Order: sequence, then C-alpha cells, then structure tokens
Amino acid sequence: MHPRITALLHESLGLSVWSMKKTVLITGCSTGFGLASAKHFAAQGWNVIATMRTPSPEQELVALPGVLVTRLDVQDRTSIDSALKVGVERFGGLDAVVNNAGFGLHGLFESTPREKILEQFEVNVFGVMDVIRAALPYFVQRGEGAIVNVSSGAGVFTLPMISLYCASKFALEGFSEALSYELTSQNVRVKLVEPGGVVDTHFVSRSAEEQSQNAVPPRYEAFVRATNEVFAKLRNDRAGATSEEVAKVIYEAATDTSDRLRYVATEGIKPLVKMRRETSEDAYLAFMRERFLAKPSPGQ
Repeated sequence: MHPRITALLHESLGLSVWSMKKTVLITGCSTGFGLASAKHFAAQGWNVIATMRTPSPEQELVALPGVLVTRLDVQDRTSIDSALKVGVERFGGLDAVVNNAGFGLHGLFESTPREKILEQFEVNVFGVMDVIRAALPYFVQRGEGAIVNVSSGAGVFTLPMISLYCASKFALEGFSEALSYELTSQNVRVKLVEPGGVVDTHFVSRSAEEQSQNAVPPRYEAFVRATNEVFAKLRNDRAGATSEEVAKVIYEAATDTSDRLRYVATEGIKPLVKMRRETSEDAYLAFMRERFLAKPSPGQ
C-alpha cells in the first residue's frame, strides 16, 4: 500500500504514523554514543526522543524524520518528566529507554573535591535511577519495555586515576543486575552495554578538563606520570573503536528479547574483561599491578 494511503488510513482510525512505530528515549544525545544511537535507531525505523541538557545548538538530529529533540538533564527531575511527557504525546507510547548520559572524573581521589564526587554519582547513578523511575509507568501501560544502561569497561575492571568513575559504574552494574530480577516480573528487560577505549567522543576531553582543575600532590608525581604513559598506550591500542559501533550494540541490546544482561561493546577491552571475569583473583591482581605499580625506570 502507498505510504500516503497508509497514513490516511491511520488518521481515519485515529492513529498517527508515529504510533505505529516503536519509540525509544535516549539521554545524552549531543555527542558520542547518544548521538550515534539516535541516528542508528532512527535509521532502523524507530521514533527517537533524543534528549540532551542543551538542545538549542543541535542541528543534525532535528532534520531526521521521527526524531524529537528535547531537553533532559538527568540532574533535573522536572526535565525528565517533561521529556517523557512530550515524547509520549508526540509518538503515542514508549518501548525503550537508553541511559547514556554520563561523564568521568579523571584524577587522584585525594585531589578530587567532595562536590565533584557527588556530581559523578548524581549523573552516572542517581540520574539513571530517576529516568528509570519516571519511565516505568509508561512501560506498565504498554505491558512491556526495555532499559539499556550504558556502563563501561570501568564497571568491570578498575584503573588508577579513575577510581570515582569506576565506583559509579560498578554501582550502575550492581543496580542494573539486581533491578533486572525485579523488572523481569513486570515484562521489562534490563540490559548493560560495556564500551571502552572509544576516542571519537567528548568524554576524554571532559575528563581531562576535570583533572586539570585538581592539583597533584608532589608525592604522586612519579606514579601519575607512569600511569599516564600506560593510558596513552591503551588509547593507541584501542583507537579502532567508534561511537557508531557502540550504537549498534546498544540497538542489539534494546531489541534482544533474551535473558542476556551484559554486552561488551568494543574489542579493545575484551582482554581485560576476560582477565577480570575468567581468571582467579590473584592472577588478575598480579596482571594489573604489574602494569600500574611498576617502578619508574632510572632517570624518571
């Protein structure tokens, strides 16, 4: 049937074209995984409620059919409720939520102000919880739903200089796993996507900006220098991963009706994930300490 005839038929039955498609709300769509995911879901025929803290400068997504760009700041519960309300009114329902918004504190724990630690958890953990709490009534009304929480390799293994980011992602992992048991009883699937080492996002630049605001005590200087060298090598080793690749895994997770919980999204972190999950505690810790606690070479 011709699309225009189909649209007229839907209108005569009191249905919009949008309500015949599945709808996803994605947080943090201004850059990186969120932007790539919004475009990928739209390309697969989904309606997309593409949210971000400051949508006014955004131009790329607003031109796509079936995409609604609206404001959502995960630290502002009023904006969460508003984005969901506007999106559901536009598209007629909600089928999935992708909790992508987040940022990483990079630097020594000792040098990080308490208010920045609180912000790390407000965005990466409590913001996710608030979005899920607000979305659940729509899933109940629908009779089903999917929640995809974007975690990180740093939610599986830990690295120095990002202890607070690791803490927030470990919390997200534990929350999501436990929540999955609860929400299965409500026909709502919970999924975790674990990327790492992707360089075509603003994540690294924001982390560097956060770190630059905190002074390094002189007694840590040798350790920080050696650690930064290891990170530089890790970034070079993983430079092949892209946001588009992660977006495809996010879409896979959102549309997978199996009981699978975790999806490792990038090849570069798989050796560390394997080491953490498939070897003994002693072997894993020895492996990590060899890399991050090596003594500086002479002259350093």
